[in-house]
Amino acid sequence: MSAPKADPKAKPPKPRSVAAIVTVYHHLSHADVIVGKIIEGFNYDNKARPNLRVASLYVDQFPKNDMSRRIAKQYKIPIYDSIAGAVTLGRKGIAVDGVLSIGEHGTYPTNKRGQLLYPRRRFFEAVTNLFAKHKRIVPVFSDKHLAATWEDARWMYDRARELFVPLMAGSCLPLLWRRPPLRLPLKTELVEAVQIGYGPFEGYGFHALEAVQCLAERRRGGESGVRWVQHLSGEEMWRAMDQGRWSRPLLEAAMTRVSAHAKGDYRKLTAKAADAGVVLIEYRDGFKAAIAMLNGWVYEGEGGGFAFAGRIRGQDKPVTTLFYQQLDDPFGHFAAQVRAIDSMMHTGHAPFPVERTLLTTGILDAAMTSRAEKNRRVDTPHLAIRYQPTDWPFATEPVPRPIKRKP
Repeated sequence: MSAPKADPKAKPPKPRSVAAIVTVYHHLSHADVIVGKIIEGFNYDNKARPNLRVASLYVDQFPKNDMSRRIAKQYKIPIYDSIAGAVTLGRKGIAVDGVLSIGEHGTYPTNKRGQLLYPRRRFFEAVTNLFAKHKRIVPVFSDKHLAATWEDARWMYDRARELFVPLMAGSCLPLLWRRPPLRLPLKTELVEAVQIGYGPFEGYGFHALEAVQCLAERRRGGESGVRWVQHLSGEEMWRAMDQGRWSRPLLEAAMTRVSAHAKGDYRKLTAKAADAGVVLIEYRDGFKAAIAMLNGWVYEGEGGGFAFAGRIRGQDKPVTTLFYQQLDDPFGHFAAQVRAIDSMMHTGHAPFPVERTLLTTGILDAAMTSRAEKNRRVDTPHLAIRYQPTDWPFATEPVPRPIKRKP
């Protein structure tokens, strides 16, 4: 029996209203490339857009390059001076269909382990307290890792489960174009992987973790969690590779996918580069992954440098791909993330498990601990996190043409 055909005359569903809770809103901030695509369209031309409407803004900081006041005035969006105001629209209950929490960019403190203390838990706690008070739950998107520290991240996850909050979080990288378009079938016998990253160790290391995890989770048995994590840098990083603790063949296979890199010996180029290093990860089922932050060799050029290589049991040749970024306006790779947010706001279901980001947040926290404590191995019994992946698609449409925007 064939499925019924869609009625071409049927009206599209009404746009869902969202409150945007952001740290700052300036050109190319995460507020701009996520919330801005809802307000102004995927390409900032007021044409193609998600089926969402920004009903309110709360902005935590207003630097000199702030855009929020101009955008709010142009599109008649109220800016509230409290999270409660933005979520209730100044009324006596939850007055929006969803919440976007964008705790990225801005001036915030750093702890002794080098973790930037963005107010992600503070934002989420304020929002969920309103849900509990007014007895209405709506979906929440929380940008990037759940929180800097494991304790805060676990609290957010448990709070969401307690209140039955549909929660989506994480990096845009799992949703990017892949070149080539690598799709691992469920139950793939993936036994080892290397993911190349670059940039600030914590902020971009999280992106690299989400990239490898969105493929690692598709191995046979699904995800069962991580046994231990260790950070290494300098000669110790390369000595571990020479000893076979992580794979040189996989590293060099991934490197073939990166076009934006310096010429010369990658070992020497990374030796003194800030934030260069490797994170070794052993999973509870024996799977091994390494996040190689190759600052000094990789630089931010065409397509970026987040490249993956994996070894599948019984196959001689590694599987490889580049998670392709558009590094010019309109930063089209964020459109794929906004489409996923759009889906959750309409269905009430996250398109992929938030447990993925709970796990990557925990791995990153352990890596930051290891780095701060002279590269000691950090056992992670608390990361016995089990989940099964979904088949939410990554981007395949053409990369949009570059545009010029007024900051």
